[in-house]
Amino acid sequence: MTVSRPCNVLMLYPLFTAESFWSFGESCKLMGVRRPAAPLGLITVAAMLPESWTVRLIDCNTQAFGDDDLAWADVVFTGGMLPQQADTLLLIDRCRVAGKPVVVGGPDPTSSPHVYASADFQVLGEAESVIDEFVAAWDSGVRSGVFTAPKFQADVTRTPVPRFDLLKFEDYLYLGVQYSRGCPFTCEFCDIIELYGRVPRTKTNEQMLVELDRLYQMGYRGHLDFVDDNFIGNKKSLRLFLPQLAEWQRAHGYPFELSTEASVNLADDPELLELMGEANFFCIFVGIESPDPATLVAMRKKQNTRRNIAESIHKIYAAGMLVTAGFIVGFDTEKVSMAEAMIDFIEEAAIPVAMVGLLYALPNTQLTRRLAKEGRLHADHDLASTTGGDQCTGGINFDPVRPLRDILMDYKTVLERVYSPAAYAGRVDKLMTLLDRSRQRHELAEGDIRARVGAMETVHRVVTAIPEARGPLWQTFMNCAKRDTSSARIAVQMIAAYAHLGPFSRKVIDAIDARLAALNEQMPVPAVAEGASVARNLA
Repeated sequence: MTVSRPCNVLMLYPLFTAESFWSFGESCKLMGVRRPAAPLGLITVAAMLPESWTVRLIDCNTQAFGDDDLAWADVVFTGGMLPQQADTLLLIDRCRVAGKPVVVGGPDPTSSPHVYASADFQVLGEAESVIDEFVAAWDSGVRSGVFTAPKFQADVTRTPVPRFDLLKFEDYLYLGVQYSRGCPFTCEFCDIIELYGRVPRTKTNEQMLVELDRLYQMGYRGHLDFVDDNFIGNKKSLRLFLPQLAEWQRAHGYPFELSTEASVNLADDPELLELMGEANFFCIFVGIESPDPATLVAMRKKQNTRRNIAESIHKIYAAGMLVTAGFIVGFDTEKVSMAEAMIDFIEEAAIPVAMVGLLYALPNTQLTRRLAKEGRLHADHDLASTTGGDQCTGGINFDPVRPLRDILMDYKTVLERVYSPAAYAGRVDKLMTLLDRSRQRHELAEGDIRARVGAMETVHRVVTAIPEARGPLWQTFMNCAKRDTSSARIAVQMIAAYAHLGPFSRKVIDAIDARLAALNEQMPVPAVAEGASVARNLA
């Protein structure tokens, strides 16, 4: 085996240029942290580099970097997702000016490599398959090139333990690990199957337990997220892993409270629900997208059409896991009643944290290819906003079938209604009547960052910041505390989330109002039509 020459690697995790429903900025401040999640991708790549290379990580979302950092580096690694695109390009320019070679990789460069042409190196696709090729080229003196991994072939059973030592745990609300890559479904708008394929590949049980051991030995306690895009994509492997995960948790005193993302058909499998409860999962993100069956069929999300989705969500609650969910407004097949149907569903399912966004045609997806074929895709569809917008405010990067004004009005209506203090508090209250926490550990592990702020103090801080929410949130908290003290902690987490979700939803509404005003200037709406539109959205 050839020994690589020493090299100083500066890893820069770019800024998320837009605040979004996912950023939880105010909630992070409440808990005394800087960001929700740590950069798992970069620290995984760091673990693949030669031992003779020295790696430093700077998360630009949590700290600044200066000329001294660049001066130290022989090469800079950066890259990430679409919301990080604008800052990634700025970082590349700054490094080039400083004379430092830049390696870019990650989901967005893989999907839109032409956007990142200014980088010296592009490592596209799953790094496991090409990182050795890059290292060999670097050692031989090559200072530019493109290294493209064969699709969906990375052997994740050989993926090393991420360099958790590069992280400052205290900066983050939670850390992440990855068990699997890929998803068996074919949702038209999703880029996961384009990046990782439809045959989920899993790490070995031993690998995962070693990662958990490493975090435990480093003293981490608290929320740990399995970042898989569909945790139950490979049920056969998962059934073998979960009992070992549960046993590890028991043996170590349940140091981690777990979350993940899964398709809604998880509700069809009582055994998996039981196993996940025993392993101390407390939260599942589910992509629901739309309550309309015709829209679900059109977007190729047929797995959501074979069930009563609200009942499925309630089954997950009965297994002790709360559900956060994603919804999208702007599909071609939406009907005039779309807003009311989505609001009614969110209320019926009792989902407090509903991530509602406008449809955005992501680069290199089935949706993007279809829209391009139909001549409806905007020329700059794969260029991220540099003015702070995200899919909530900058979505619909194509010519829609429905009038854009109607889509924006529906979106605004949904946000106004589901994130009013009374509606949000009501869903938290209802959730707590449905959530059965008997399988999970009731108390947080000692050292969990979420225990820094007590329940009463958390609620007080939120209602002080959002006075109009005082009555509904205090009432919900008191109801939950009287009803079931083991679930009250979850209710407090939901109230803490509103510190971000409430104000941010109003920012989005303001931005949508600005888009509507611009549309009205371009094409004034006849008084009769405008009145009908308002009446429809208030009905």
